[in-house]
Amino acid sequence: MKFLIVSATRFEIEPFFNKMDSINSVNSNHFFANYKHHQIDFLITGVGMVATAFYLAKMLSNNYDFAINAGICGSFNKNIDVGTVVNIYEDIFSELGAEDGESFLTLEELKLPGTQKVKTTPLPFKNNLIELLPKVTGVTVNTTHGNEKSIEKVVQLFHPFVESMEGAAFIYSCEKEKTPCIQLRAVSNYVEKRNKEAWNIPLAIENLNTHLIAILNDFN
Repeated sequence: MKFLIVSATRFEIEPFFNKMDSINSVNSNHFFANYKHHQIDFLITGVGMVATAFYLAKMLSNNYDFAINAGICGSFNKNIDVGTVVNIYEDIFSELGAEDGESFLTLEELKLPGTQKVKTTPLPFKNNLIELLPKVTGVTVNTTHGNEKSIEKVVQLFHPFVESMEGAAFIYSCEKEKTPCIQLRAVSNYVEKRNKEAWNIPLAIENLNTHLIAILNDFN
C-alpha cells in the first residue's frame, strides 16, 4: 500500500521516523521511505490549518491508499486520560463565523456558503487496531484555548472532546480528494488555563507512535 503520514512537526513522529531503515528527503517538508511491503511518504506541514491545507493539497495528487494525520492534542474531557490515543472522526472549524455581542454565529446561522464541520468516511479496508481506538469529536483552532470563558463557550457550542490546530483542514482536504484517512492523535494535556506542568508530551508522543507503528504493521 501507499501511505501518507502527515504531521505538523517532525518531533511528533520522530520515533516512527527512527523505525525506517532509511529515509530520503525530497525537500524540508517531504520525506519518503519503504516500510515492509509499503511505500510511505511523510509530510511535515508546520503548525496550523493554512499550512496543512496548502501542503496537503499538493501531495494528494499522488493518489495515496491511506492518509494518517498523526499528532498530539488537548482534551476538553477529563475522563480521557493523558496519553490516550484517539481517532478524531468528526472535526469542526470552530472559529469560522461571526461574533454578535456575546453570541457566536455559525456559517449556517449566517446563511453563508462554506464548510464548518467535516467527517471522515468509512475506510474501504479493515484494520483491527483502528477499530479499537476511541472515536471522538474535535475542534480545530488557530489559538489553543487557555481561558475559562472561551473554553466554556466552545464546549457549549460544539461539545468537542479534543482540539488541535490542523485536524479539520486535514480531513477536509482528504475528503475533497477522496483519499481514505484518519486523524490519529494522542492527548498531551487537558484544555484549561495554561499549565505546562500538567502536560505530558513525551507520554503522548510515545503512545502515538506505538499505535502508528502497530496500525501499519496490521496491514499485510
